[in-house]
Amino acid sequence: MATADRPWMDATKTPRERAELVVEAMTLEQKVDQLGGAMSTINPYDMDLTDPDTDLNQLEVWRHADPVEELGVPRLNITNGPVGVGMGDGTPSPPATALPATLGLAASFDIDLAYRYGERMGIETKALGQHLLEAPGMGLTRVATGGRNFEYFSEDPYLSGVMGVEVTKGIQTQDVIAEPKHFALNDSEHQRFRYDVHVDENVMRELYLLPFEMTVKDAQPGALMSSYQRLGGTYASENYWLLTHVLRDQWGFEGYVQSDFWAVRSTAQSLNAGLDHEMPDHNWMNMDNIQHALDQRILETKTIDRALVRRYTQMFRFGMFDEDRPATGLDERAGGIFAREAAREVIVLLKNERRLLPLDPARAGTILIVGIDDFANHICNCGGGSSQVIPTYEVPPAEGMRDVLAEQGADNEVEVFTVADDMSNLDEAEAAAAAADTVVIMAGLVTTESVDQEDMNLPKNQNQLIERLAEANDRTVVVLKDGDPVLMPWLDKVHTLLEAFNQGQEDGHAVADVLLGNHNPSAKLPISYPASEDDTCYAHNPSRYPGVDEGAGYPVMRYSEGLEMGYRWHQSQNITPLFEFGYGLSYTTFELDDLRVEPTDLTSGVNASGTLDITVDVTNTGDQPGAEVVQVYAEIPVKGQPPRRLIGFDKVHVSTGATVEARITVDLGSSSHPLGVWDANEQAFVVRPGTYTLHVGTSSGNTPLTASGEIEG
Repeated sequence: MATADRPWMDATKTPRERAELVVEAMTLEQKVDQLGGAMSTINPYDMDLTDPDTDLNQLEVWRHADPVEELGVPRLNITNGPVGVGMGDGTPSPPATALPATLGLAASFDIDLAYRYGERMGIETKALGQHLLEAPGMGLTRVATGGRNFEYFSEDPYLSGVMGVEVTKGIQTQDVIAEPKHFALNDSEHQRFRYDVHVDENVMRELYLLPFEMTVKDAQPGALMSSYQRLGGTYASENYWLLTHVLRDQWGFEGYVQSDFWAVRSTAQSLNAGLDHEMPDHNWMNMDNIQHALDQRILETKTIDRALVRRYTQMFRFGMFDEDRPATGLDERAGGIFAREAAREVIVLLKNERRLLPLDPARAGTILIVGIDDFANHICNCGGGSSQVIPTYEVPPAEGMRDVLAEQGADNEVEVFTVADDMSNLDEAEAAAAAADTVVIMAGLVTTESVDQEDMNLPKNQNQLIERLAEANDRTVVVLKDGDPVLMPWLDKVHTLLEAFNQGQEDGHAVADVLLGNHNPSAKLPISYPASEDDTCYAHNPSRYPGVDEGAGYPVMRYSEGLEMGYRWHQSQNITPLFEFGYGLSYTTFELDDLRVEPTDLTSGVNASGTLDITVDVTNTGDQPGAEVVQVYAEIPVKGQPPRRLIGFDKVHVSTGATVEARITVDLGSSSHPLGVWDANEQAFVVRPGTYTLHVGTSSGNTPLTASGEIEG
């Protein structure tokens, strides 16, 4: 309730008006105290925080901005995402629902699932008394061995943007601030505090900035997180071009910018550039530094005010001044139900050559789960680092398999054989596999923040394990659980293969649901799987990755491949990947037919407008219901463009023998700029006149339907 000394509590005023009144009443000391976080981290057992096996629950962690009690400014509790409520403000971090990896979520190509994924995280963030969730992760998976690829959506900017918009919307339905990250081009972990990215502006705009632009414009997040590395010689957290010119002046962002933890490198320069909140502490935004900057006239009080008004506007927008946020506790059952549904939706069927799947319990006999301890006996939760979620419970593989069999009225025996990391008992494992009726090999890797993998191979001798055991029993299924694409030197010996990604806490149930036919897989790869590391866009070119010291003492990473990254690189170089972007099979089969494209009022130029209504008939030609993802790729008639780009998709569910119409509407004026190319002179996306060709199919490498048409000048 508003009072004479607290007029900002008048709820009839706009959030910005209220924020301005609060800041006007503050002393300089109070303002400075609000420019940074109040985090403290106690590591009582001197644990190695880079080790993915470290139990982060043993840390005592506080992650928040202090309240200003005399003015009624509430404490702002901040928690990590983006694969569930991770390391939050508390001692220790509370358990929450561990969801499948963001990379897996993108594999679902399911917009509704993405919205509910964000909504679930928002519900649990609020239930745990938190105000801001550092999610979703919006980087692109440029580097196949990237330590945080599991946190990001895909190698494609359109898919990443679409999913990011929905996750952000879902989070914010719960009056929780969503904070897409890491803005921008923080695409690898190797020396992330030091490296400098050099990239042409059109490449940034059309690839790496596009998912953020879509999310800012279409979901209106309350905050963005700035990234660690340099961009064109200037750290992202003090980059005026990025934080003000692009983000605010061109995109119209009205939220505030928080730094990644310890990403701030200056005081006045960061605030002047558009940074608003340092986390997790006051390393730079402290009274001594601020007063010095004010005295030297390199910082103005109004700039400080601007930063606080931006943050308080969002806190008023989401009701944080007007209601307490007590921790109410989680609905573990609801979280678990969604985690199981989401986890099975992300699983991609890569091979089913002998139609072994789905397993029939009557024919499966004794089922042997085999693998190293990490995957045969444990859930594949999210990767290591700050996004790690302490699950409310865990369903390991054997338990999940037995439960699903029981749900189906079957009582097959399920056994587990644990292979030593050094393969010292591989002969015994091979004998156990030969004696079993059905073998399920669980394999994978756990990636982690702050470290990229050394190469694309499965760690701990698992390639050897798969190669040996796949030949020991003809009824063998391989299940991969990971956050990066992996090499598969054993692929020609494996006839049945699933990619499950990091599954989260319902791992055991979700994988069994797919193996035993409770769920017909329909997910598609959100990232290309190269046949060799030589097939990546940075192979044998260290200036592209991990960067080269050009004399300044830190690595410079040049994105000289331009727009040719991921599937665009493979197509432009005529490289056949192991599995292409957008690829994924089903237990049934589909036929696409009768492509229709209806253009409406198409115009070219800076203010391009009009729509393309694209429809395709999808017929289920198999023997069970399923879902197919129809994908539309555009061939842009502009020099320097890669062969194709994804511009739309539609996931349709089709009953056995039925035909359903997939519909994709492409709006030339939308935030994704589907047919646009960046024009540096215009400082805008421009649609050039010419002949545009649409390629329609079920993956980037399978587009049997085409249509072409002119856009006039």
